[in-house]
Amino acid sequence: MFDNLSDRLGNVFDRLKGRGALSEQDVREAMREVRIALLEADVALPVVRRFIDGVIEKAIGQDVLRSVTPGQQVVKIVNDELVEMLGGEDGAVAELNFAAKPPVVIMMVGLQGSGKTTTTAKLGKMIREKHGKKSLMASLDVNRPAAQEQLKILGEQVDVATLPIVEGQQPVDIARRAMESARLQAADVLLLDTAGRLHVDEALMAEMKAIAGVSTPTEVLLVVDSLTGQDAVNVAQSFTGEVPLTGVVLTRMDGDARGGAALSMRYVTGKPIKFAGTGEKLDAIEAFDPKRVAGRILGMGDVVSLVEKAAATIKEEDAEALARKMASGKFDLDDLRMQLKQMQNMGGLGMLAGMLPGMKKAKAAMQASNMDDKVLIHMDAIIGSMTAKERKRPEVMNAKRRKRVAAGSGTQVQDVNKVLKMHQEMGRAMKQIKKMGGMKGLGALFGKGGLGAAMPGLGGPGAGMGGMSGPKGPGVDPDTLPPDLQELLKKK
Repeated sequence: MFDNLSDRLGNVFDRLKGRGALSEQDVREAMREVRIALLEADVALPVVRRFIDGVIEKAIGQDVLRSVTPGQQVVKIVNDELVEMLGGEDGAVAELNFAAKPPVVIMMVGLQGSGKTTTTAKLGKMIREKHGKKSLMASLDVNRPAAQEQLKILGEQVDVATLPIVEGQQPVDIARRAMESARLQAADVLLLDTAGRLHVDEALMAEMKAIAGVSTPTEVLLVVDSLTGQDAVNVAQSFTGEVPLTGVVLTRMDGDARGGAALSMRYVTGKPIKFAGTGEKLDAIEAFDPKRVAGRILGMGDVVSLVEKAAATIKEEDAEALARKMASGKFDLDDLRMQLKQMQNMGGLGMLAGMLPGMKKAKAAMQASNMDDKVLIHMDAIIGSMTAKERKRPEVMNAKRRKRVAAGSGTQVQDVNKVLKMHQEMGRAMKQIKKMGGMKGLGALFGKGGLGAAMPGLGGPGAGMGGMSGPKGPGVDPDTLPPDLQELLKKK
């Protein structure tokens, strides 16, 4: 979402960091470009003004201008202000409030098409799996055709109970029945999926207030589609004045919107952004962390999210089995295929590259060479076209076998050769990962012996993506990471 804004800000800060000293005029000129970048990203004008004023006030202080690294100091100030813009004073992750007497009522509000129903199911699944609480979901949308049936189907998919549908019952009566059912079932949480409209009107607001009066919700979450841009801010303002909001959920954060809605929402509503929808799958929702989002915008990466995503995707027994193979020097094509599938499950190449610090050039190289997640699919098809013996013993792959595999996978012999070469190089890299430890080895995946070598157009022969140095390159040194992240890496 923030790619364009990140690129613009990155260019500004690269120029600042390249200078030995900064004057007040240098800072003001840089902030002028930052202001333009934010406005082009569809950030609300009052938010831009407040942000720029805050940065300039801190950045033109003598301690900054006379420091050894004034450019980096300015970047830190911008990062701190971004965190403030996205999450308030401390930039902490906003949690759901489960302290009230059960059932804790969470009321979902927003316009039609913003993703309320899907988000309701996602939250139900997350509350069950992460917090271990029993939930009941109820659809109060009697206007949209099959809205109640949709929530019922989603409930079955995420293994969360839904309120039985009673034809002709009105929203306020459904809310009363849902409260009673939640008490009888000893549910910890009641999720109310309310109806939306195509626009904000009196009837919508009257219905919201009536439902809130009956259910006395602990949480009222405004669901906003990030792709609606500046209009999402207007919607947020309308709801803020009518319903007692406690937080915001931004959907479709994985889209190609300019990011202005996300950057403006906290300032406009005065309420924290609690969750972000990151995809269509029912587990594609994450707590909104202002510090991590600010890091992504400024190209600092988000290694913590990457580690958490890996921990959630990779089964512990699979990781242990692979570790044993690595220790014994064995790494066959079945292992490579499993690694490729795990990369797809974690969000694909673009997602991984975007979360690693210093991988901005690698991501640009992927886009320039039209390299996308189809590469992983093609490589999987090549390995899938081999026999079990060939996958276990790649050294038997002679010219005749390679030609057969290419025909079976719909690729060229050269592509088969690249996969086999990649397997050889990654086998060596896997041994190095054990020696180097943790995240250092990730450089190998995108470098000389990894995907950079396997696919053409990624920085020339042997260069790897973004010019990384391959298996023996520096990667990401765990010792340079924050103490809390180092501890997390040790646990994982």
